[in-house]
Amino acid sequence: MNAKKLILGIQLVLALFGATVLVPFLTGINPSLALLAAGLGTLIFHLVSKRIVPVFLGSSFAFIGALTLVLKQDGIGAVKGGVICAGFVYVFMSIIIKVFGVEKVKSFFPPIITGPIIMVIGLRMSPVALSMSGYSDGKFEVKSLIIALSVLVTMIVVSILGKSFFKLVPILISVIVGYLVSMCFGIIDFTPIHAANWIGFSKEALSDLTAVPVFRLSSVIAIAPIAFVVFIEHIGDITTNGAVVGKDFFKNPGIHRTMLGDGLATIAAGLIGGPANTTYGENTGVLAVTKVYDPSILRIAACYSIFLSIMGKFGAVLQTVPQPVMGGVSIILFGMIASIGVRTLIDANLDFGHSRNLILSSLILVLGISIDNIVIWNTVSVSGLAVSALFGVILNKLLPSDI
Repeated sequence: MNAKKLILGIQLVLALFGATVLVPFLTGINPSLALLAAGLGTLIFHLVSKRIVPVFLGSSFAFIGALTLVLKQDGIGAVKGGVICAGFVYVFMSIIIKVFGVEKVKSFFPPIITGPIIMVIGLRMSPVALSMSGYSDGKFEVKSLIIALSVLVTMIVVSILGKSFFKLVPILISVIVGYLVSMCFGIIDFTPIHAANWIGFSKEALSDLTAVPVFRLSSVIAIAPIAFVVFIEHIGDITTNGAVVGKDFFKNPGIHRTMLGDGLATIAAGLIGGPANTTYGENTGVLAVTKVYDPSILRIAACYSIFLSIMGKFGAVLQTVPQPVMGGVSIILFGMIASIGVRTLIDANLDFGHSRNLILSSLILVLGISIDNIVIWNTVSVSGLAVSALFGVILNKLLPSDI
């Protein structure tokens, strides 16, 4: 192993770091466990996919709303149970793909369904971004607003004007700027950093790590079905990754293997208390810029991620990041998720002059955004996202194609 590979591994971790820890920041999951889950998950993925696909797995944004709700209402044990079940959904999908072929499965989730669903995921979370930025009862808290704006402006400037590597880490740079501004306002409590050990998990991380998974029906229903949406994201990411690298990963190792890798990685993440894993678009961006496609560098990055997760001081620093900082990032992030849904529709060249497309997209958007949760029985409820997705999939099969 040469020094160049070690340096390239560090670069990849830096590029993916912001996105990896952002999900735990927003949901309340311990960031150290998210880094551990990302590292272990990536190694598991590479083992399953014959070690030839240059992919780094990290925290999936699609699960943010569900994880936040379940963690708040039912605790980390229920989150573990839900994420483990989401992993088994991935495994189930990999088996279905192997048996029936990917095209047959994709027919249930065409762009007219997945596009609006992705838009709903982003739009449902947009009020949370403003709340974290200090907005409440029609007013902004001044300090929080200034911090959030500093993050927002930095992220925009770096994304537009940044050169080469800096354009790959706008989240990381903007969080650092927001942290410094927060220090100037004196709103950061450094006590957890002083109290933390240099090496080893914090008490909070150990408590979450050793918590027993709880398979509560309401939590499983809230989290697991989102994996069906992320399934389409996975196919898109593997397709793009293959296009950049110049290989057809659908043939070798096969999409069923990459999906199985995602599933087993997510099950592992659930067992240790991390968020659900997914392949990363940012990962493909790094590959495109560096032109370095060696999968071993991804495995080196995974080892770095595991090492960072057990650095107690580092984990404590992450936990002191103020909410307005993450609020500033989230304003753009949730908007970008919704925009990806729009792009999905545009890339598919869908004709909205057809009543069928208008009906499907309108139904998914209205149901997904307007319905918070529907209580089915006792503590069992279904989110508006799940309701809209279910109606969309069913209607897509029932409505004639010529209307």
